[in-house]
Amino acid sequence: MTVLTPSSNPGRHVFGVAALAFGVITLAWHDSHQLRYLVYFASTALIFGGAAIQFRRTAKAGAAVLGAACLVFVLLCVPGIVAAPQIYNSWGNFFEQFSLLTGVAIVYARLSLVWSPATLNRIGRVLLGICAASFTVEQAIYLHATAHLVPKWIPPSQMFWAVATTVSFALAAVALLINRMALLASRLLTMMIVSFGLLVWVPLVISDPHSHTNWSENAETFAIAGATWILADLLGESRLNDQRPR
Repeated sequence: MTVLTPSSNPGRHVFGVAALAFGVITLAWHDSHQLRYLVYFASTALIFGGAAIQFRRTAKAGAAVLGAACLVFVLLCVPGIVAAPQIYNSWGNFFEQFSLLTGVAIVYARLSLVWSPATLNRIGRVLLGICAASFTVEQAIYLHATAHLVPKWIPPSQMFWAVATTVSFALAAVALLINRMALLASRLLTMMIVSFGLLVWVPLVISDPHSHTNWSENAETFAIAGATWILADLLGESRLNDQRPR
């Protein structure tokens, strides 16, 4: 029988650091939102969970705390969908937060051994595949806004990379959903999202460090990258275990 051994998982560490940073950023910018106390509670959970998930002994508890916090942010997206279901931005926000919930749920499930490796792989692929499909739709609808974020110094053009990354999201979604080259797709998807953070949001934070949006989008981008990295780690370990002599 093959057994997953989640000993070295860079995706978990990247996710934890990004979640911790997102919690700090949210607490640092006080909001007058009527649910601010719930947001502050979830942000505090992100900080403690992001720290706890870094260590093997506390990773399971940290994943549980992070899962609760991510669930809060997922649910906070629902009123926007109900109020204006025809506006895809609300759906896009939902699936961005849902991708984070999926990533941390994978970590918790792996450490708890509640499902077989095959079942966990399938659930992780399908859920993050759906999120990647949402990223595709969101970029396609807001293609010009996406192009505007691409640094002008990257050849050949901003629109080229907006279209290319949208197509890449679509290909990754298909690969994950039908389980064809899923490991490669998850790794390339992670690399692409990390590149968004490094090439788009980090420079924007440097150019305008007083913008809450720049900081929060930066942290969220790396958190999503951490979630897809967690899936890549899971699929990679499954392949490695399958190749070992039994």
